[in-house]
Amino acid sequence: MKFCSECAHPIHTETPQGDNRPRSVCAQCGTIHYVNPRIIAGCLPVFENKILLCRRAIEPRKGYWTLPAGFMEQGETLEAGAVRETQEEAGIEIVAEQMLTSISVPHISQVHIFFLTHMENAQHAQSTSESLEVQLFEVNDIPWQEIAFPTVKKTLRHYLNDVEAGNIQTRVFDIHFKERIARTKN
Repeated sequence: MKFCSECAHPIHTETPQGDNRPRSVCAQCGTIHYVNPRIIAGCLPVFENKILLCRRAIEPRKGYWTLPAGFMEQGETLEAGAVRETQEEAGIEIVAEQMLTSISVPHISQVHIFFLTHMENAQHAQSTSESLEVQLFEVNDIPWQEIAFPTVKKTLRHYLNDVEAGNIQTRVFDIHFKERIARTKN
């Protein structure tokens, strides 16, 4: 950011009084421009023990499989964002149920949150402008090597382990850049 969104004057970096880190501050009007993490909200849709995945039609990771998810919008609840993104990417109407994962990804300033949802039917699941293809997968047929993001892969693995154990849990954890690089090399 180079110019203030309030008065259009140049901004500079300083640590405001009472703060503990450098911020973008307007020298003219004093507005502090905070940059906060972005929240990605999505769902893990299940129908008759099959998991719905979407093949991405957009970058990043175009052509790879993912759970329906995307950036929350202003004025939207977490659950509403997850439901909207699922509808936009898979064409299905659902209700967000139990939160499955909350994953902080500090190296890209994001937090990914996924909810479990059970689909009443699969007849409306369809590709959209954001998905090349939408498909229900049996557990043994999930294309693990073609999963778009580490957060999706971890959410799927935790869910499947919990189903096997008979106790669906909410997981909160982080994915760090070094961990992602190590997994990519292996």
